[in-house]
Amino acid sequence: MNTRWITSRDNPHLVRLRKQLRSPGGYRSTGQVWLEGDHLCRAAVQRGWALPQLFATEAMAHTHADLVSLAADVVLLPPALFDGLSALESPAGLAALIDLPAGAAPEPATPSVVLDGLQDAGNVGSILRSAAALGVRQVLALKGTAALWSPKVLRAGMGAHFGLRLVEGLTVDDLDGLALPLVATSSHASGTLPAADLPSPCAWVLGHEGQGVSADLMARCSLTVRIPQPGGEESLNVAAAAAICFYESLRRLQ
Repeated sequence: MNTRWITSRDNPHLVRLRKQLRSPGGYRSTGQVWLEGDHLCRAAVQRGWALPQLFATEAMAHTHADLVSLAADVVLLPPALFDGLSALESPAGLAALIDLPAGAAPEPATPSVVLDGLQDAGNVGSILRSAAALGVRQVLALKGTAALWSPKVLRAGMGAHFGLRLVEGLTVDDLDGLALPLVATSSHASGTLPAADLPSPCAWVLGHEGQGVSADLMARCSLTVRIPQPGGEESLNVAAAAAICFYESLRRLQ
């Protein structure tokens, strides 16, 4: 393990890192993702991910010495410099840069969820968390969906990222290689989710929070189902609807 201090705000490494962190999708140009806080760092380690570089204040390095010992390169920062990197209201004082796998492509037969233009990072992260918990192993994000590895999605996912296969920047045509039927929810569908003849495995399709699933993608779905809402609400939050759908698929396997 290599340990070094950085005390200048103008250090080239910190300048590059701040530039990356200014954009939710900044990781796409560097291939590295910023994990802030010991929870995310430990979640990555528990799933077998390496920690090539870890940043910490001296106090947090002592508090989390076991985690620090796993990093190949440790950068110690004064609290003010760490705070300048953080996107949190209360900076964690500890973060890691991890390397993303290169060239991820959809696996044709893996239970999946397709995200079609979802904009809200909290919704996307919550969907990833439900997917990881309920056996949906692959997330396929079409262009226009919130950046899957952005800090806000990472925080909402609470470590789910490291147990999933994540592929983003896809087009509708890229889904033609799936060996799975596409299933979408629609308030206009005649069949309800509890009574539907769900294929297993399948790829659940979730659309934009306001506009729903695009017409092109909906036309490719082999099944659309309606989630019963006897309380009379017009629609469910997309993350809530996703959890219901994932659980129903899991329940059918029991």
